[in-house]
Amino acid sequence: MAFAVSIRMLFVLLFFLPLSATSQPYRNVTLGSSLTANNANSIWLSPSGEFAFGFQQIIPGGYLLAIWFNKITERTIVWSANRDNLVQEGSKVQLFADGRFELSDPRGQQIWAATLSGVGVAYGAMLDTGNFVLANNSSVVLWQSFEEPTDTLLPTQTLNQDGRLVSSFSKTNYSRGRFLFTLQTDGNLVSYTRNFPMDDVIFAYWSTQTMGSGFQVIFNQSGYIFLVAKNGSILNFVASNAVSTSQFYQRAILEYDGVLRHYVYPKYAHSEGGRAMAWSTMDFIPSNICTRITQSTGSGACGFNSFCSLGTDQMPNCDCPVGYSVVDPNDRMSGCKPKFAAQNCDEEARETDLFSFIALPNTDWPLSDYAYFHPVTEDWCRQVCLDDCFCTVAIYRDGNCWKKKYPLSNGRVDSNVGGKALIKIRNNDATV
Repeated sequence: MAFAVSIRMLFVLLFFLPLSATSQPYRNVTLGSSLTANNANSIWLSPSGEFAFGFQQIIPGGYLLAIWFNKITERTIVWSANRDNLVQEGSKVQLFADGRFELSDPRGQQIWAATLSGVGVAYGAMLDTGNFVLANNSSVVLWQSFEEPTDTLLPTQTLNQDGRLVSSFSKTNYSRGRFLFTLQTDGNLVSYTRNFPMDDVIFAYWSTQTMGSGFQVIFNQSGYIFLVAKNGSILNFVASNAVSTSQFYQRAILEYDGVLRHYVYPKYAHSEGGRAMAWSTMDFIPSNICTRITQSTGSGACGFNSFCSLGTDQMPNCDCPVGYSVVDPNDRMSGCKPKFAAQNCDEEARETDLFSFIALPNTDWPLSDYAYFHPVTEDWCRQVCLDDCFCTVAIYRDGNCWKKKYPLSNGRVDSNVGGKALIKIRNNDATV
């Protein structure tokens, strides 16, 4: 739904339109220049030193060619060239004499190259906007990182039709992950779950419903993020809580949990608002990703057999039921596995006396059911699941009983739904 915008607000928003790439001060990166991935940490700085272009070591022996905020302790990455393919020490990025801009491994094998829109590259530059550009002698930009975003948008950056952000796989793994934010060619701005590891999408969990009108997403210097039509009229605010870019570093990132968040970080210890010297959230969409994703294939907002709940900090938490453990301790969205042996299906040894239930209020795994009964009592629902070796969870709510089996998907806690999930586990695992 489009939002009404006052004349005063419209003036503020449209006055601070994105700056052109060449209107910013810059330091030339001359033809023939190169950087090597090693402990020397050589970088190309923007004039203010606020942004750096170079290699960051992500894991021992693994480097990412990236752009990051250079004046904060976190050195937060905003763009990368080789997110799916970390390079070894000794790899090199080079601006060749003929204008080619390439990343190669220690053997000289090309890993990534900039796709130029023309010929005659004369220099490169790391701008104070966080944009790295390649330009000709007339300062016409032939390639820029702003046109090939990874998971982040910065003030003065735009997202055009068919532009996209792809989340990282996890907090520490920068490779492409499970979620996509894109301005489609039909004008609709949409967040999708991805059919990971493929590039196709599964489920749209947020959109502006602007088919036929959405033209460009703008992150302006005032800190607003909004979708405009081709005539410049504002159709939708993606982030409407703004602070000054002169006082705060800012970024909008599609995070690994599928939430698009607008973050700010004070540039000075006494910036307006008295915020801590750390990234803090200004806005985010959707408001509750746990309840927004209900897909027929895939795991949902969290991994299979886990459930999603919104914390007091409005961050989604992915948890395992009692008796289950996370598949990959380094990836909280990897799903959960039972810590006990499955129930025996032999008629003579159903082991019904060895299993019991743990109740989780307001919890459900929609679309994972294979049997439904109504009207029944909770005791009846428990027993029908206990007698069925395929039943791993029963949902009981208002006289309704659903039986579910592995893998459980779309798990969430939703106080608006009510009822309870009855988790079947072996008796020796029935401890909280």
